[in-house]
Amino acid sequence: MELKEFLRTNEMKITKARVEILNILKTYEFSLSAEKIYQILKKNNININLSTIYRTLELFEEKKIVDKIVLEDGVFSYRLKKKTHMHLLQCDICHKKVEIPCPMTQIEEMVQSKTGFTLMEHNIDIVLKGVCKECKNNKKK
Repeated sequence: MELKEFLRTNEMKITKARVEILNILKTYEFSLSAEKIYQILKKNNININLSTIYRTLELFEEKKIVDKIVLEDGVFSYRLKKKTHMHLLQCDICHKKVEIPCPMTQIEEMVQSKTGFTLMEHNIDIVLKGVCKECKNNKKK
């Protein structure tokens, strides 16, 4: 889908900044910080303020176009949303089940930013077990 049409479909005004930032996010397979996007734009002689980049990334997050990832140094990194598999949390007491997105996304990004290593796959049990909030609260009583 063409970038301008993609913005229209997501009910966003089409601006040069949005198109350029979306194009950069589409080009890179790994996540990028706002500062890194700013550097890429500067390198390509595209003049967009850093504050505009931050606002655009926040809008993209609100519209669920990007994932916002917190790296270990507290810096936010962004990448286009991908279809991700889910993991199942199961309470050991009441057996309630809750689906969550794969937690490996942040780990993959931390590995990439720290080492430059790109993970191609991971192997984690499908079901993660623990105790849900309600059962924990009932135990305290």
